[in-house]
Amino acid sequence: MLTHCNAGSLATAGYGTALGIIKKASEQGKRVRVYATETRPLLQGARLTTWELLKEGIPVILITDNMAGYFMNKGEIDYVIVGADRIAANGDVANKIGTYTLAVLAMENAIPLYVAAPVSTIDFSLSSGADIPIEERSPDEVTCIQGVRVAPEGVTAANPAFDVTPHNYVSAIVTEKGVIREPYVERLRNLC
Repeated sequence: MLTHCNAGSLATAGYGTALGIIKKASEQGKRVRVYATETRPLLQGARLTTWELLKEGIPVILITDNMAGYFMNKGEIDYVIVGADRIAANGDVANKIGTYTLAVLAMENAIPLYVAAPVSTIDFSLSSGADIPIEERSPDEVTCIQGVRVAPEGVTAANPAFDVTPHNYVSAIVTEKGVIREPYVERLRNLC
């Protein structure tokens, strides 16, 4: 499986969301091997996700964000599981930047993408992902890596912290109250 950013206990408290599902599968004796993206620009996958998985004894392979399509195309990935920062009423999902790219790659390679999030993440005041505000963070996070400048002085850098994955790329949303699939509009309301 492949995961992006950090959706473990360090990010969510308790058992975690996406990593919680991975941990549970491992506890049940299922053979689990995880590809974790580094998650540029802040490297949450490299720093946090890999640490949590290693601590749990779960095999993890760290890859750069732009390697995901390569491993999907090779047949190394059976599914993608990510967390969510916000879910709109129609099932569109805001998560760490790069999630949308993974969703498109997953669909192109016939790989299901699952979103794990608590029901408190669902925001019925947002009819779709187009209504989700996207935080623009400091350009220094892109031009520097852990305080070391990697880009020339004077270059302009964009740094949206999140992107929105349209609901049609999401195979299922996994919550503490159950798993739901399309049609999300009706089923999210019934779930909550």
